[in-house]
Amino acid sequence: MTNIFIGGAWPYANGSLHLGRLASILPGDILARYYRAKGAQVLYVSGSDCHGTPVAVQAAKEGVTPGEFAGRYHAEFVDCFSKLGFTYDLYTRTDQPAHHTVVRELFLKLRDNGYLYKKTTLQCYCERDQRFLPDRYVEGTCPNCGQPARGDQCDYCSALLDPSDLLERVCKICGTPPVLRPTEHYYLALSNYQSKLAHYVDTTSGWRENAVRLTRRYLQEGLQDRAATRDLDWGVDVPVEGFSDKKIYVWIEAVSGYLSASKQWATETGGRWEDFWLENPGNGSQNPDIRAYYVHGKDNVPFHSLIWPAILFGAGGLHLPDQLLACEYMTLEGQKFSTSRNWAIWVPDILSRYQPDSVRYFLVANGPEKRDTDFSWREFIHSHNGELLGAFGNFVNRSLAFVNKAFEGLVPEGVLEPQWDNNIKVLYTKAGEHIEAGQFKDALEFIFSYIRQANKYFDEQKPWIELKVSPVSCGHTLYNCVQIIANLANLLSPFIPFSCDQIRSFLSLEEPCWHSISVPAGRAIHGLKLLFDRIDVNRIEEETALLDKQITGSH
Repeated sequence: MTNIFIGGAWPYANGSLHLGRLASILPGDILARYYRAKGAQVLYVSGSDCHGTPVAVQAAKEGVTPGEFAGRYHAEFVDCFSKLGFTYDLYTRTDQPAHHTVVRELFLKLRDNGYLYKKTTLQCYCERDQRFLPDRYVEGTCPNCGQPARGDQCDYCSALLDPSDLLERVCKICGTPPVLRPTEHYYLALSNYQSKLAHYVDTTSGWRENAVRLTRRYLQEGLQDRAATRDLDWGVDVPVEGFSDKKIYVWIEAVSGYLSASKQWATETGGRWEDFWLENPGNGSQNPDIRAYYVHGKDNVPFHSLIWPAILFGAGGLHLPDQLLACEYMTLEGQKFSTSRNWAIWVPDILSRYQPDSVRYFLVANGPEKRDTDFSWREFIHSHNGELLGAFGNFVNRSLAFVNKAFEGLVPEGVLEPQWDNNIKVLYTKAGEHIEAGQFKDALEFIFSYIRQANKYFDEQKPWIELKVSPVSCGHTLYNCVQIIANLANLLSPFIPFSCDQIRSFLSLEEPCWHSISVPAGRAIHGLKLLFDRIDVNRIEEETALLDKQITGSH
């Protein structure tokens, strides 16, 4: 059995999560739940990205330490992921000693293997704030497309930048134009990896098209060496004499969290991180088959497709990413999410009023998996009422309620019809293939097409009439409906786990598995209740009005 590593993108701990960011993270949990149901060994890790100047600057404004400031949002993230049912094996944070240790070890390996070198360059310095400015604290105009951009990357054309590349540069902190001053730093010799990374990209499979397209563009333009250290006072110390006033740059440090979190998990649980990372474990042991998924947004493609593989190449012997699942962008009511304008659906807020399965379902069925998509309150509420409640919830409730009413709450005698026996087996196979390929929307649509067939079957069989004419035939119909429901609790568990857990409690089912199951006749139904409540459509106008008011307030 293949060992499955799943690395979820690390949310930046300088503000609440919004739905657009959540959409890029959710697929990791779907994968983890699916592979565990298949019986695979899974290691699913992530954490809060707590370093970087934005955290330090905001903390200073509030008069707290950067760790305290980041810790506030880390705790909020942990709470949100718990409410959403995320099943991380470890969710940690980058300002922990375990992470710092691994990052410094990787840094020294890269240096010792000849992939890091010192260089003095001119970098942006703010004379008013008396500090060197990291990339994201220099803003200006992209020299390639002419749009507004930060000093590390242009969100419009996806070009990788250095702050000195920007036109009309200003300091984000105070708005004054920075000057250029010399400073010495370590650089990652990314250009040395050009042919190796090109071969890696050409021979790998399982990347989404956006990741392939963007990565090939960067390779065609020619990889540029990038600074691996920065003049910062918050982050991971550079383990080299003479660099005590500098930190390891966050872009090289944050991606290293996938490995540091794996090692931390092993330390805390007694597990073997080596089984998910080492190409050759040594000690005469057999190397397990490893498949590594990385789940993130489109804006993080180069860090996962080029920089992290380059670090892994440089360190040697570590497993490279197999599948990059980079989602596209989600807009909000036709406009780009904007944290500065407070134009966002904040995850803590939506979870305070709506079921987590409703959020999970929408972000898969209508999320930005293959193309940019839009969140609207109208679509969200109609999606809940029409599909979750109207199709799935309705089939479960009316089938089991009929068993309660007509058969004293005991599953009646029956035989699974060949059509359903075959359909169920096909469902596990086809939905599983879609999930393994990162095609979550297709998997969900495939399962829901089956739910619509099941509702049609119930309507055509008319058990309320069968009961009067032939109780045996009625029992047969409902027996088939119960088997369908039990298997839906497996098939939909990666997507909407809370309602599937409820079904398991109704039917006394064991933990999810990825193969067909049956419920024996005579088993009692326990504690039946509605899976979903209808959302009043008047909420559409109410939520839209609240969103408009939100812009004038403060988050």
